[in-house]
Amino acid sequence: MTRKLFGTDGVRGQANSWPMTAELALKLGAAAGRYFRQDGKNGHRVVIGKDTRLSCYMLENALTAGLTSTGMNVLLLGPVPTPAVGFLTRSMRADVGIMISASHNPASDNGIKFFGPDGFKLSDEAEAEIEAILEGECELAAPGDIGRAKRIEDGRGRYVEYAKTTLPRGARLSGLKVVVDCANGAAYKAAPEVLWELGAEVIPLGVSPNGRNINDGVGSTKPQLAAETVVAHGADIGICLDGDADRVLILDENGQVADGDQIMALFASRWAAEERLNDGTLVATVMSNLGLERFLQGQGLHLERTNVGDRYVVERMRNRGFNLGGEQSGHIVMTDYATTGDGLIAGLQFLLAMAETGNPASALTRQFDPVPQQLRNVRFGAGQAPMEAAAVKAAVRDAEARLIGRGRLLIRKSGTEPLVRVMGECEDPALLDEILSGIVAEIEAAL
Repeated sequence: MTRKLFGTDGVRGQANSWPMTAELALKLGAAAGRYFRQDGKNGHRVVIGKDTRLSCYMLENALTAGLTSTGMNVLLLGPVPTPAVGFLTRSMRADVGIMISASHNPASDNGIKFFGPDGFKLSDEAEAEIEAILEGECELAAPGDIGRAKRIEDGRGRYVEYAKTTLPRGARLSGLKVVVDCANGAAYKAAPEVLWELGAEVIPLGVSPNGRNINDGVGSTKPQLAAETVVAHGADIGICLDGDADRVLILDENGQVADGDQIMALFASRWAAEERLNDGTLVATVMSNLGLERFLQGQGLHLERTNVGDRYVVERMRNRGFNLGGEQSGHIVMTDYATTGDGLIAGLQFLLAMAETGNPASALTRQFDPVPQQLRNVRFGAGQAPMEAAAVKAAVRDAEARLIGRGRLLIRKSGTEPLVRVMGECEDPALLDEILSGIVAEIEAAL
């Protein structure tokens, strides 16, 4: 059974355009409700969280209507990070969790992603079954079995308290000055609260959401303001979250950015030394830098690669019993603490490393020298398939031949946007630029 509606991270698109319409959200809610209430019994519950986009109100109401129409009881969390939904789904014994967010995308976009009762994102198979229900006639609940909906006022507080417990008992962040950029998104209250309550001096950015400014010039995709703020205030570190706070970038005291690869390298090295890195293995995607792989090999550790998408990283981790993984983009998955990427908890683990080693952030964010890497994005229109063009295929074959023994090439369609992503790595930056420019030119010509 294949999926048509769901991508690599739920259903996503531009708000008020298919599939991100109130009509589709209502039907999707009803289909999900029917899927999770197959036994026909009452008392099933679903928790719904959201980020700060204006369209979240519309989608939240539509999902609630669909879910309650099939007998599900809905608990509305309000704005909370995506990992909080995973945590609260399991903590509150819900049958399903839903996060309304388009993550790092602009405010004009939105998305809907589902978590199972174990707090992990749904499998491809479960999403395909929900799609099948949506495409047919969805059986509604009897009038007396329609579900209820209510607001949960302490959802964020529960997550805040849990996040603090992921540090060792008695650990404090006193003496650390921290710039935290919340991207005007879902963690705009939770992240500064956690850091301040743990003793840090907090300089918050991106904590004034208005429904339209999420990820706008702030957050992990736009760390420039945070970098300038770190330097201007003499801060020890900057923590940049994205719109739903499931990813993080770290800025050192000089405002230099460390991506997910450097963060994972630090955690893998520390956890291995503490003998708590399961099977000496880190799980990352095909996008992670070759330098990370070489670093791990030098420490006697292993890197397992998956397809792009934190869901596939988590799937491999669960299947093989690994406890650390993530993506170069900043999804850091630590299944000892969370069921999905958690930018805030990853930031806390980095701060713990600073506190325990006494080293500045700059000494911890340079674990390896990355192999020169470039990523080019080419946008395509509906119905277009540029990678099928003969000239494009020929250019790719030629590029792969030129990179043998010198680097690697990865070309794929984005799972969240209509983009072809062309990524390459090579010790010779000039050769890499020449190769990628040639491929992109052929793709653009095919369009």
